[in-house]
Amino acid sequence: MTNNIAMPASSGVKTWITRWRWLLLAAVLLAAAALWLALHGAQAESASPAKAVMTVTMVRPQRDNLALEIDANGSVAAWQETVIGSEANGLRLAQVEVNVGDQVRAGQLLARFADDTVQAEMAQARANLLEAQAAATEAEANGRRVRELGGSGALSSQQISQYLGAEQTAAARVAAARAGVQTQELRWRQTRVLAPDSGMISARSATVGAVTLSGAELFRMIRQGRLEWRGQVNQDELAQIKPGMTVKVRGINGEIVTGSVRTGAPTLDPQTRSALVYVDLPVTAATTAALKAGMFAAGRFELGNSMAVTLPQQAIVLRDGFSYVFHVGADLRVNQYKVATGRRLGQRIEILSSLPEHAAIAAQGAAFLQHGDLVRIAPTATATSSSLPAQAVQRLLLSDVHGMRGPR
Repeated sequence: MTNNIAMPASSGVKTWITRWRWLLLAAVLLAAAALWLALHGAQAESASPAKAVMTVTMVRPQRDNLALEIDANGSVAAWQETVIGSEANGLRLAQVEVNVGDQVRAGQLLARFADDTVQAEMAQARANLLEAQAAATEAEANGRRVRELGGSGALSSQQISQYLGAEQTAAARVAAARAGVQTQELRWRQTRVLAPDSGMISARSATVGAVTLSGAELFRMIRQGRLEWRGQVNQDELAQIKPGMTVKVRGINGEIVTGSVRTGAPTLDPQTRSALVYVDLPVTAATTAALKAGMFAAGRFELGNSMAVTLPQQAIVLRDGFSYVFHVGADLRVNQYKVATGRRLGQRIEILSSLPEHAAIAAQGAAFLQHGDLVRIAPTATATSSSLPAQAVQRLLLSDVHGMRGPR
């Protein structure tokens, strides 16, 4: 009985020990598996490529024919401004025919003085001329008779001299009277103020009823309506500007007026080292509407054209007052380069700095990049429309990056 009871207890212990051995083995295997997965997962993670920051498009620097220009500031002035004054002295201004802004032609009546006094004096001068002519006619007849009787002895030599002298005196009085008439006629003409040339009235000081002195200013006129732009340039720019060059002057509301260089100043301002360039502007209604004498205006001298290396505007990033571009390297990481920019041609900008050889420049998306960022190249329309698999398209784009040639 005793043996029969003890045998089951020994068998239960063995079974319990066996179970724990299997549990311990399973735990060891699970720990080993977890360690193996952890190690191989870390290796796989370290072996996987870094994630690109963004997708960008690439552009190539290209050579374009750009205009050579010089920007300058200056003022608009009258080509010649004529001062029209009064030649009459002490006469009352009776009529004013024109006002500021009027276009006038040569010989047109601008103003008229009261001529009553002048008319009366002219009539008196003409009467004096008639009286002198009558006296001269009588003296001439007497002189003719004296010359006929000179050899007969009827008249003494003294009498003959008196008659001949009276004839000359009468002729002189006629000349004086005739000069008086001409003087009064001139005064009468001076009562009418006429335009000396065609042009535009720019100022008026004439007032009806005013009594003016000789030489007093009545009007100012821009001769022939011609304006000129006087641009300020430095000594280096002055050497590049030649007569006949085209100049674009920006007028009111941004309107552009095209002129041509007439001449440059022979001297420079010793304080600013700048010189004036005189530009003739066309006499048109558009010029009159866009430009006014005395206004400030910006202009641009067109010197010609030259070849330049350009990039699209979106490929140039402005930061802290400087211009930068991002060169895409063979490892698809970008390198930031500071560049100097120049002229513009539409949406393209001239690059004055030298770019790396085989330059591939990030364009769209460049504004969000930092130096060293990893990027993904956006497929071109040709590559995406082909039947190549994605990996083949990426290899094609990479080969395009490596094979890009920089600006020459």
